[in-house]
Amino acid sequence: METIVKTILRSMSNVKKPQINFMLSLFAVLVVFQGKATFTNMGRYSPMNEKRFRRWSYKNFNYSEFNTELISLSLPEDNEKIAAIDASFMSKSGRKTEGLGWYYNGSAGESQRGLEVSTLCIVDLKSNTSYALDSRQTIDVEEVSRVDQYAQHVFDIAPNLHQLKIKYIAADAYYSKVKFVSKILEAGLHVVGKLRVDANLHWLYEGEYRGTGRPRKYDQKIDFDADLNRFDDAGVLDNKISVHTKVVYSKHLKRAIRVVM
Repeated sequence: METIVKTILRSMSNVKKPQINFMLSLFAVLVVFQGKATFTNMGRYSPMNEKRFRRWSYKNFNYSEFNTELISLSLPEDNEKIAAIDASFMSKSGRKTEGLGWYYNGSAGESQRGLEVSTLCIVDLKSNTSYALDSRQTIDVEEVSRVDQYAQHVFDIAPNLHQLKIKYIAADAYYSKVKFVSKILEAGLHVVGKLRVDANLHWLYEGEYRGTGRPRKYDQKIDFDADLNRFDDAGVLDNKISVHTKVVYSKHLKRAIRVVM
């Protein structure tokens, strides 16, 4: 692994030899240290002084480029892969930390005061394992919603995903919003998500055009209990659950989507 890391660092044109030596030492420390990853604590497990950690922390390093190359070299190219995004809550006391605010804590089931980090990862479907590609702290900006920030995060990293030949990104129900989906499609990707149980879905209109006015886009609203026979049968899973699918129109997302249930 050390040889692979050295090869990647040397191939990054904006990383010079002093930074290469520092990054190699940093990665070695992160493997063996115990406790919180503070500069003081990492200085205890390294021949480098904590001041050196502080100085180099001000230097830019393209972690997403490094991780992309590392994943590309580590995973077989023919393995089926998708991307996934989610945000994690971190508790934080005090009042001066940048980005401190109210975020949803899934383990507690409520919003709490602390920090949040949005992480984009690569999922190897064959080994059922995910690998972090890029993380970004959520910092509230006036007139910019958090959904806009999550969408911009994926948009910025989209070239890396295309380099890994990834077309799909999975996200939970929170991300099933028109702002997020539209931005992801603009980046040349597709979203695999989840809808609310009361999602407003309509059948696509399949009748003939009457020749006057705007062509009709969609038909009546879907009643999932009464209209099950209108869905296409996609087979049965290993746990004997039947799967049905259909391309329908989502008024919330303002586009035709494929629904699987």
